[in-house]
Amino acid sequence: MDQLVLDFVNIPTTCVSDATDGLNNLHPSIKPLKEEYKVVGRAFTVKIPVGDNLAVLKAIREAKPGDVLVVDAKGDEYRAIAGDFVVGMMQTMGIAGLVVDGVIRDIAGIKALNFPVFSKGTTVAASGKAGVGEVNVPISCGGMAVKPGDIIIGDADGVVVVPQEIEQAVLEKALAKLKKDQIREEQISGNREAIITHLDKLLSK
Repeated sequence: MDQLVLDFVNIPTTCVSDATDGLNNLHPSIKPLKEEYKVVGRAFTVKIPVGDNLAVLKAIREAKPGDVLVVDAKGDEYRAIAGDFVVGMMQTMGIAGLVVDGVIRDIAGIKALNFPVFSKGTTVAASGKAGVGEVNVPISCGGMAVKPGDIIIGDADGVVVVPQEIEQAVLEKALAKLKKDQIREEQISGNREAIITHLDKLLSK
């Protein structure tokens, strides 16, 4: 994992979202299977048609350890792009997490793996393997453009994409926002007078 990616590890998605003016968030229906899941890594993208997951298997074979598989499944909620066996292969191959604009299945087994999966939910139906699909190409996932190598940050609040061409600037803004939030928390929380002063300042704008 490169240093820039590591620098994002302790920054919440809320701060990254604010640093990009809320323009780079995946649709809020894409959530972690467990609230404690956190994923940070570079996108290895997958484009598949509805109901065919062979390209996901190809991605598992070609992705580098630390990559996040980001799958454009066209928002389909009927057929799962992966179950616990496929997700287990991702984990064994060192993939950092899975983000899919679609659904998964075998939810109990996947949760037992403790592997970060962000999806629109679960289903019972499997996908076929006709072989249609592409990997490592620009995609749309959750209404957001994602290119191979973009930084993906996901936590309990959702998933944010940081395009490579602005990643340094976004990092600096996100760190500044995090620091500002921490200072505000220290100065105001639990202090009734400080809260009133803060609210008056906001309301006077």
